Amino acid sequence: MPAPSHLDPRLLRAFLAVAEELHFTRAAARLYVAQQALSRDVRRLERELGAELFVRSTRQVTLTADGERLLPYARRVLEAQDALLAAFGQARPLLVDLNFPDQVTARRVLLRARELAPEHELMARYESGLTGAAGELLAGRLDASFGRFAGLDPVLRARLEHQVVRYEPMAVVLPEDHRLAALEEVPLAALAGETVYAGAGNPRTSEWTDLARRLFDGRDIEIAPPVPLAVGDEEFQRIMAKMGNPILAVVDFPAMPGTVLRRLIDPVPLSPVSLVWRKGLVHPGFDALRRAAVELSVEERWLRVPAEGWFPAIDADILGTHK
Repeated sequence: MPAPSHLDPRLLRAFLAVAEELHFTRAAARLYVAQQALSRDVRRLERELGAELFVRSTRQVTLTADGERLLPYARRVLEAQDALLAAFGQARPLLVDLNFPDQVTARRVLLRARELAPEHELMARYESGLTGAAGELLAGRLDASFGRFAGLDPVLRARLEHQVVRYEPMAVVLPEDHRLAALEEVPLAALAGETVYAGAGNPRTSEWTDLARRLFDGRDIEIAPPVPLAVGDEEFQRIMAKMGNPILAVVDFPAMPGTVLRRLIDPVPLSPVSLVWRKGLVHPGFDALRRAAVELSVEERWLRVPAEGWFPAIDADILGTHK
């Protein structure tokens, strides 16, 4: 077989992890990838090189002679790549869109990533919604954002990558004197006949309005018509108080004067939050951001879907989650 003209560094990184761990499960955990994906990358590298690199058995993994021969080359290539990326990564920060300042899920991921990679600059940006951020991602003015990936136009999704971070329980913000404000939790059916604000008319958050439309479909709940676009917390709170409508939110939505926040139940609607980035993104701080998302998802059980949980079928299809 002729020598390949190009090798994907990701395949070499997969090989190196297995070679150093001599254990596919530990190597997959080290790279924060599924074991199946890791095995697939190693097999692809073996095909491209035309050589068997590992002897696999039910009890152990060992390097073949060709694997031993590849090992020093793989280390040198990846060390050179890491040095190159580090040199260019110092030229600019990783620009991470949190949607808005009090977005708890995105902010916690960013803060953890800063702890994991203190040598890199990860800077927050605020684009309000994932739809608004998507164009900035593709233009290179942002590096990563958070939001409901399935709510993006398919043309945008095709040019972006994502990693599911959290299925965030949804809630409703009610005026203090609302008929449902005394409830500790609000059954979705109790909102029948209500008109609920869900960002209609805001071109930056159409993925959120689409989620509301799917949630309210067939439940006699209306989406409030567009209002003047409010910029900043003060203006948003003023406009919402003037309207007096319930507001569709998530459980970590920041407190607003004169309102109460109540979880929605029966079913428990979930807002799927993904870390989203443009295809081909390379930055030395980006691995820390993905690692932070994985760590928090596991620690906080953010990807647990309750038996009574709900999110749209399109999200389940795109995210590969079966309820």
